Amino acid sequence: MQDIAKALIIFGIIFILVGILLMFMQKIPLIGRLPGDIYIAKKNFTFYFPLATSILLSIVLSFLFYLFNRK
Repeated sequence: MQDIAKALIIFGIIFILVGILLMFMQKIPLIGRLPGDIYIAKKNFTFYFPLATSILLSIVLSFLFYLFNRK
């Protein structure tokens, strides 16, 4: 039962951190506007796929999970 409680606390902290990050996302330069992000705008159609931002976020999260998983 304690393992579930610890997991819920950790997930809660992660959700809070993600929420804070989302609040300040527009103030962080280049996030969502990296050179590898795909943005197509036509008359009645807009397509946006943050490819480079996704790769960068994946690398950062992988490194953080690696650091937290080491014991």
